[in-house]
Amino acid sequence: MKEYAYIHEDGRLPEPLNSVPFLNSFTDEQLDEVLTSSSLLQCDKEDVIIQEGSIDSRIYILLSGELEVRVSGKKVAAITRVGEVFGELALVNQDRRAASVIASSRALCLAVDQKFLQDIHPREEDPAFHASLFEFVARLVAKKLDATSRRLAEVEKELRALKESPPQPAPPAKSARRRLAAKA
Repeated sequence: MKEYAYIHEDGRLPEPLNSVPFLNSFTDEQLDEVLTSSSLLQCDKEDVIIQEGSIDSRIYILLSGELEVRVSGKKVAAITRVGEVFGELALVNQDRRAASVIASSRALCLAVDQKFLQDIHPREEDPAFHASLFEFVARLVAKKLDATSRRLAEVEKELRALKESPPQPAPPAKSARRRLAAKA
């Protein structure tokens, strides 16, 4: 994985970032500071962007490619939409990462260092900036929770249907003698 400083033209948002709701939460001046605190991550397949159990203060935005979310090494989700934000809970709970995020193809991500943002915008001095940041995270978490709740309801419905359907008879098993005779 290669990391580069993100250099942008003040007041102008490059095309891939225009559709990222996270960035629309800020004024132009705040956005310039967010982007100044950011870096680009150029990832090859299997590069680890977030390591489960690590402590990291970054929020990430997928700009291209596809990523996998893994817990204990098992794939639990995919990040495939350009503009999708991940790692946002680090801003809220400042705890160890609950999952790993790994590139499943070549990918490009914008990494926003929220710790740096807090240093240049202390909460006491710029509550409006932090209100914008936390408002966005609240919306994002609510959206992800809604999607998870909908998926859980679908799975519960499928499970209920499986439990209610009559058991299907198993195909007759060949006797051991027939299997041996068939092999001979």
